[in-house]
Amino acid sequence: MRRRDVLMAGLAATVAPVALTATIAPAARTATPPAVLELFTSQGCSSCPPADALLGRLARDPGIIALAWHVDYWNGLGWRDSYSSPAATDRQRRYAEALGDEVYTPALVVNGARMVVGSDERAVQSAIGAVGGFVVPITVRRGAEAWVADIGAAGQPVHALLADYDPQRSTEIAAGENGGRRLTDYRIVRTATLLGTWDGAARKLALLAVAPGRGLVLLVQSADLKMLGAAELPPV
Repeated sequence: MRRRDVLMAGLAATVAPVALTATIAPAARTATPPAVLELFTSQGCSSCPPADALLGRLARDPGIIALAWHVDYWNGLGWRDSYSSPAATDRQRRYAEALGDEVYTPALVVNGARMVVGSDERAVQSAIGAVGGFVVPITVRRGAEAWVADIGAAGQPVHALLADYDPQRSTEIAAGENGGRRLTDYRIVRTATLLGTWDGAARKLALLAVAPGRGLVLLVQSADLKMLGAAELPPV
């Protein structure tokens, strides 16, 4: 079952910085993938497991950066998703407003430019082919004391978001629409930090480290949420 026209109230408008610990992969990476896929999902939604599985498969493509944002508006309907957050719901709401779409699950946003049903592989692949590539190069490298991101010029106002994710988790669901099932979730966003908003000039940013076993994704977006560039450091 998908939930459309969900009314949101009391959502967090910003993402508070979160200190991450430990180290990340020792090699620098420059990422120019064709697409960032952001799935808005919930363990309480019976239509979501096929979308979760599809995201897991697509994430194996080296040209794809995949993230699963677990929304919280299903939590009062029989099962509380332990990975859910108001920040995920707010991010989906802002995408829906920017794209003239609705708030529902499973919804998948491609490069901040298109929202499609997350379990519809044909629609997802079509969106990947339609939205084009990135215009802002991003290189993540090891500096003298921390990881550093070199972000190219965008020519327009931008903001940068740093997210860390769990590659894969399985959960026994005790109630709700998926009660009695064991669900596997992929690329679960655990924390997200807004690193700053600026005029789009080239910039160097120091990155917080990430907890062992988690991956790290840096997203650079325009004011209207279009994805201008992205880079990923996979889990150690």
